[in-house]
Amino acid sequence: MPSPLPRLRKLCLALPEAHEVEAWGEPTFRVKGKLFAMYAHASNHHGGGRDSVWIKADKENQALMIRTQPGRFFKPPYVGPSGWVGVYLDKSPDWGEVAELLRDGWRMIAPKRVLRAAEEAAPVKPGARAKAAKRR
Repeated sequence: MPSPLPRLRKLCLALPEAHEVEAWGEPTFRVKGKLFAMYAHASNHHGGGRDSVWIKADKENQALMIRTQPGRFFKPPYVGPSGWVGVYLDKSPDWGEVAELLRDGWRMIAPKRVLRAAEEAAPVKPGARAKAAKRR
């Protein structure tokens, strides 16, 4: 199975002002130096034998995702108590959902100026966030 990292990298770096920094031996994705996603390779002790991505989320969404789909989502070590959610990437992940979660994590930490510029460039359709929340 090919590595999911190239596809993950493409999704992360497509977000406004996102950049990649290697930390803890793995790629991390940031906006203005603040983390919104971290890759965990299966062979790294953080990956626990499975390729995954850890994404900034709030505790309520994290709990809901893990409770409803424990085969796809998990509470990652270290950052899990802060609400981050782990997404397994090794068994046909829903890349549309991964992209949506990455956008949500990015929005949580992006500076207001960056958010405003992104919204002006591509306004969010009314109800889009509500529809996304219902799918989870």
